Amino acid sequence: MAKKGNRVQVILECTEHKESGKPGMSRYITTKSKKNTPDRIELKKFNPILKRMTVHKEIK
Repeated sequence: MAKKGNRVQVILECTEHKESGKPGMSRYITTKSKKNTPDRIELKKFNPILKRMTVHKEIK
């Protein structure tokens, strides 16, 4: 029997990409613990289109 667990898969999307006007989208998929972080997470990740580190927020 498998454990259910509290980890869920989330999608992180760049916050600065839309206002740059460049085509495309920077998204990352990661997991988080619903128990430890019930609110939406923000992480600094590399945006390959803007070629720099930007803040990525959880969507959905």
